[in-house]
Amino acid sequence: QIVELKVAMTCEGCVGAVKRVLGKMQGVESFDVDLKEQKVTVKGNVKAEDVLQTVSKTGKATTFWPKEEQ
Repeated sequence: QIVELKVAMTCEGCVGAVKRVLGKMQGVESFDVDLKEQKVTVKGNVKAEDVLQTVSKTGKATTFWPKEEQ
């Protein structure tokens, strides 16, 4: 399962907060946080909704990454 989120991050502190909560989350195998793109990609045995809620706990505006239109 791969979950892609758009997260309003403005600095390395924001990135650190996101990494901290994902590091504690069960089922997460790996994650990538891209400050420039405002994108967080999470891989693992996780539910998309749970990842969204976990990252939202940082207080950052978090939404699912928009799917590419076919």
